[in-house]
Amino acid sequence: MPATRFDGHVHLVGNGLGGSGCWLRLDGLWHRALGEVMRRTIGLEAKATSKEFDESFVSHLAGLVAGSSLDAALLLAQDEVYDETGRKLDFGSFYVPNEYLFKVCAAHPVFVPAVSIHPGRKDALEELERCLASGARALKLLPNCQNVDCSLPQYEAFWKRMASAGLPFLCHTGGEMTVPVINRAYQDPRILRRPLELGVKVIAAHASGNSHFFDPNYFGELIRLMDEFPRLYADTSALNSPIRSGVLKQVKESGRTERFLHGSDFPVPVGARWAWLRGLITLAQASEAGRIPNLIERDAYLKRAMGFDDGHFTRLGEILRPV
Repeated sequence: MPATRFDGHVHLVGNGLGGSGCWLRLDGLWHRALGEVMRRTIGLEAKATSKEFDESFVSHLAGLVAGSSLDAALLLAQDEVYDETGRKLDFGSFYVPNEYLFKVCAAHPVFVPAVSIHPGRKDALEELERCLASGARALKLLPNCQNVDCSLPQYEAFWKRMASAGLPFLCHTGGEMTVPVINRAYQDPRILRRPLELGVKVIAAHASGNSHFFDPNYFGELIRLMDEFPRLYADTSALNSPIRSGVLKQVKESGRTERFLHGSDFPVPVGARWAWLRGLITLAQASEAGRIPNLIERDAYLKRAMGFDDGHFTRLGEILRPV
């Protein structure tokens, strides 16, 4: 039986007006404009403020995955923001509860659930057990946006339970522009040291590259951690974008492409010209990619055109928690 080809980084989004339990805040001119650009780019008719948005987003996304050359997508929940005492903070631009994630994945077999649980929650371990029992395959967090200091001693029991369950940690690394940041210090991949020491399999999202010109590029730190911890991987999500594309050449030249996994970061737009401008694909390949309206497929096409092999798309299946 052929190995499953994954898009390993796909966001679930909802506004909750239809009862999903999600919420979505597009505060400020930048986030409102970015949200509208994303909606139009992915071809979604329902507006983010409509009651039909949640159902429309899910059905549209399921169609994109089914219409691509891939077999499945790792679908991501998004927990709320907490401080280290377990107090919920009024911060963030969207929330997707784990209950809704499981409901969507049950209805659409092309989706694989990646839950989101802030380890500072007072019920973090209880929620982790519930999600494991429900079939969680991975856990996703954005430490710099969700205020997660992975090195705190009170989180160690959480990481140990993840390690014993074989639940991998998909962790945002590098800067961020699409959702608000609460602590830039937590974008450095070196914050992952303690979970790695405790045996957690970790996927560093976005390969620790910079999201804008004034961000540090942490790719060197990522590689040094990879050399120390064999359970550390990274994904190539959102790298077909103007600034983050700079790390693509570093990935290709790292000599460690077997540690990198495919991901698109849908619904983040996928540009075809950036890899061409950086000399990673031909002009003809960039033109061909630009004619692919399905962003899930466009990103996969671009990765293949850059020379990423089949393992780049199937390796995630070896890392996800088996159920």
